[in-house]
Amino acid sequence: MVMASRSSGGGGIGSSTGRTRVGRYELGRTLGEGTFAKVKFAKNLETGENVAIKILDKEKVLKHKMIGQIKREISTMKLIRHPNVIRMYEVMASKTKIYIVMEFVNGGELFDKIATRGRLKEDEARTYFHQLINAVDYCHSRGVYHRDLKPENLLLDAKGVLKVSDFGLSALPQQVREDGLLHTTCGTPNYVAPEVINDKGYDGAKADLWSCGVILFVLMAGYLPFEESNLVTLYKKIFKADFSTPPWFSSGAKKLIKRILDPNPLTRITIAEILENDWFKKGYKLPVFEREDVNLDDIDAIFNAATDSSNLVVERREERPSTPVTMNAFELISTSQGLNLSSIFEKQMGLVKRETRFASKCPANEIIAKIEQAAAPMGFDVKKNNYKMKLHGEKSGRKGHLSVATEILEVAPSLHMVELRKTGGDTLEFHKFYKNLSTGLKDIVWKTTGEIKEEANEGAQVS
Repeated sequence: MVMASRSSGGGGIGSSTGRTRVGRYELGRTLGEGTFAKVKFAKNLETGENVAIKILDKEKVLKHKMIGQIKREISTMKLIRHPNVIRMYEVMASKTKIYIVMEFVNGGELFDKIATRGRLKEDEARTYFHQLINAVDYCHSRGVYHRDLKPENLLLDAKGVLKVSDFGLSALPQQVREDGLLHTTCGTPNYVAPEVINDKGYDGAKADLWSCGVILFVLMAGYLPFEESNLVTLYKKIFKADFSTPPWFSSGAKKLIKRILDPNPLTRITIAEILENDWFKKGYKLPVFEREDVNLDDIDAIFNAATDSSNLVVERREERPSTPVTMNAFELISTSQGLNLSSIFEKQMGLVKRETRFASKCPANEIIAKIEQAAAPMGFDVKKNNYKMKLHGEKSGRKGHLSVATEILEVAPSLHMVELRKTGGDTLEFHKFYKNLSTGLKDIVWKTTGEIKEEANEGAQVS
């Protein structure tokens, strides 16, 4: 499930028409999509604050018998007030949807730092690990387990403070059985604990801690401890904890990581033991908490609103714009990591994850035609809706059919930003798809004068 509060997009609320309002919030563009939810940027019209709203489809929630689970998870998440966990503000519902309003964080993903700079220095990695463990420990103490800790769930705010997203909401359909263990395999394979893959039941706290160990390794090494293109080979390595630490790791870091990445959950180090570890304690600061009364009345009202329409909000949509949604300067900046404008239009394949974007000076209609023309021969079904497109792969891949959402946004009268976002399927297959697609889009991608000169020089050297 995709979580809110990503840096990967401003709201697209610069357009004078085609706006959608839900209660006091004006909805902007989509930040992410998952099986059960869609996440949108939004603005609180009363305070001017930017938020992220997770929108759940009531019909899907009922179909999967998830109402009780969602109510419990949301109630618990609303009670969580921790500086390193994305904050949940309120919950609303219409006749067909549930809206979860959350903190919007615009400092980028923590792992963008590795993509752009390479591995982190040990002290910097340790500081982020302090914040991660603080967040995980706090949530575990309240019976909330993440179950899918991975790079895209670790965000940074404008001050560089780590924020864990999707806590308690990452695996809603899961249930704890009579044996007190979770039984549904989920998560990103490289970060998942061996007992989760084994599917014999697992302790959510111990599984989360394994993922924290993988994350610490990646921060310090710049690569994964378990990395194989073949899934069976990958699982074998995870089951045996078959990995080696690079020579630049200090002995203290090596020992701690080996104790966290213990394939036996019964002998794996606990968070209480980590907090007493000499390597971990260096520079450690206790988190500072907000003390605030939390009201759960809105959650009870929403989930008891089957017969009482006074508790429901109405989604009001104005006429759709006949031009692409316009982005203002703030929204454009928020698509980059913090205020680093050089990363707005990513060109290096190393930065392409679940989404990528490029700039074009061509008219929007021409961009759409070119994308359609390039995607069709690759076996993709194309559906268009104004200046948005859905590309759906006809063949099933490693994780089902690859689906890509495309949106064109107007940055200036003669400049568009084109965003391609994976909404289904495998991320590696999305990488390959984008690489193939981009060869067919060379003519429409905007290049700076410097890039044109650079390409010309490379061409001259080759000839």
